Amino acid sequence: MMNIKQGKEEIQRTVKAYLQKDEFGVYLIPKVRQRPMLFMGPPGIGKTAIMEQVAKECGVALVSYSITHHTRQSAIGLPFISEKNYGGKTISTTEYTMSEIIGAVYDKMETTGLAEGILFIDEINCASETLAPAMLQFLQNKTFGCHEVPDGWLIVGAGNPPEYNKSVREFDVVTLDRVRRISVDANYYVWKEYGYKQGIHGSILSYLEIKKNNFYVIETTVDGKRFVTPRGWEDLSSMIKTYEVMGVSIEESLIEQYLQHHKIAKDFANYYALYCKYRVDYGIPEIVQGNYNQKRVDRLAQAPFDERLSVLGLLLSHLSEKFQKAHEIDLYITKLHGYLLGLKEALTSPYCENMPWDTIYNTVQEETEEKFLQQDKTNLLSISEKRSYQKALVQLGEYRTKAQKTGIIEKNKIFDVVKELFAEETQKRQSYLHQCSEELNYVFQFLEEAFPDGQEIVIFITEITLNYYSLLFIQENGCEKYYKYNKELLLEERERAIMSDIAEINKGVLS
Repeated sequence: MMNIKQGKEEIQRTVKAYLQKDEFGVYLIPKVRQRPMLFMGPPGIGKTAIMEQVAKECGVALVSYSITHHTRQSAIGLPFISEKNYGGKTISTTEYTMSEIIGAVYDKMETTGLAEGILFIDEINCASETLAPAMLQFLQNKTFGCHEVPDGWLIVGAGNPPEYNKSVREFDVVTLDRVRRISVDANYYVWKEYGYKQGIHGSILSYLEIKKNNFYVIETTVDGKRFVTPRGWEDLSSMIKTYEVMGVSIEESLIEQYLQHHKIAKDFANYYALYCKYRVDYGIPEIVQGNYNQKRVDRLAQAPFDERLSVLGLLLSHLSEKFQKAHEIDLYITKLHGYLLGLKEALTSPYCENMPWDTIYNTVQEETEEKFLQQDKTNLLSISEKRSYQKALVQLGEYRTKAQKTGIIEKNKIFDVVKELFAEETQKRQSYLHQCSEELNYVFQFLEEAFPDGQEIVIFITEITLNYYSLLFIQENGCEKYYKYNKELLLEERERAIMSDIAEINKGVLS
C-alpha cells in the first residue's frame, strides 16, 4: 500500500518508461508489454487530480472518462451493416462505429497537437453488467470494440475497493495478470503538502493540524453513511474563499454540505469562528507590518497550545498568499519579457524594414495570443501560469496603446518607450518582493518575542519548508532568520540521530 504521493511518482515513472524510444523512434517497451495501470484507493482522496498533475508534469495529453456514465454502445460504438467480398461472394457483415472514448483520444490529439497521452478511465471496476466484457477486453487488448488505443497512449484505470462501493466488480486473474495494480490510501501529511501548493484555506490546514483524525473518515451508522474526504475539504476551501470575497458568512449548514459528518462539520464550524476571531484579536495585518504591541505578544505566549497553533496557521496562511502572488508576478514578468524580446526581434528584422511599427506590433501580438490559446488547449498550464500569461498579454496590448499616444513613428524609439514601461513593471515587482521579505522578518520577530525558547518556531520553520511557495520565495530571495533556525534544527536532528546510534552501539556492547 502506498500513499497518494508515492502512487503519483510510480505513475510518473511508468509514463516516462513507456514513452522511452530508441534512436529509431521505436518504443523501448512495445505496446503489448505496456501494462495498463489500476489505481485503486478509497473515494475522494484525489486520484483524478493526481492524473491531471501527472499529465501536466510529463507534458502529455489527458483524456478522462468515468465509465459509469457509459453504455455498451457509447463505449464500443454502434453497429452498422457493410458489404464485403469473400471468395467471390458479396456478404453483409456487422461492423461498429468508432468508440466515443477512442474518438475523444483522436480529438484531443488534433486539438492539442500532442501525440502521446494518458487515457484515464475512472470507476473502471463499476462498469455495468453489459459493459463489463468490453472493459475486460479493453484492459487485456487495449481496444474498445474494433478500435485500438493509439500508440503512445497509456491506459490508467481508477477504482474503489469493494468495501466502499457496492457496485464494484472483481476482475478475474486473467485480467489482473495483464495490469499493474497500484493501491493507495489517504495520508494527511502528503495531502497537506499538496494543500499548500493548491492554496487550501488556512483555517482548514490549521484545523487538521490539530484534528488529524478528522482528515478522512467513512463510517456506517443506522442513519446511513457519514464521511469526510480530502475532496470535501478542498471543495469547501474554494467555497470559503469565495464567500469571504463576497462578504457572506460561513454557516455550519454550508460546511455540512461538504463535510457529510455532522460532528466533524460542527467541530470545524466552531473552529472556523475562532480562527476568524483570532485574526481580529491578534491583528494579523498589524503583526506582518511590525505594528503590534507587547500585550499581543504576552497573550500568545500564555495561550493554550491549540490557540497558538491557530495563530501560527493565520500567519502562515497570510505569508503563503503573499508568496504565491510573488510567484505569479515572477511568471508574469518572465513571460512579458519574452513577449517583448519577440517584439524587438520583429521591429529590427530587415524583412519588416518597410512596415509601420504598429502593423508589426499587431502581428506580434496576434501571433503571441494564438500561441497562448494553442498552449491553453493542451491543459498543461497551471492556474498560476495561465493567469500570468493572460496578464502579460493584456499588458502587451496596453503598451501598444500607450506607445500610440506618444505620436512617435520611429521603430527604435517606440521600443525605448516600451522598455521604459517594462522597467516600471519590474520596479513594482521588486517593491512587492521587498514587502514580502519585510513581512516574513516581522513574523519571525513576533514569534521570537512570544516564544524565545518554545517549539512554535520549530513548527513554523517546518511548515514553511513544506510550503511550495514559501520555500521557493526563500530560495530565490533569501531570509537570514529562516536559514539560522533551519540550520539549528538540522543540527539538533543530526545530534539526536548520533546519540541514538551511540545508544544502540552501547546497547550491543553491554549485551
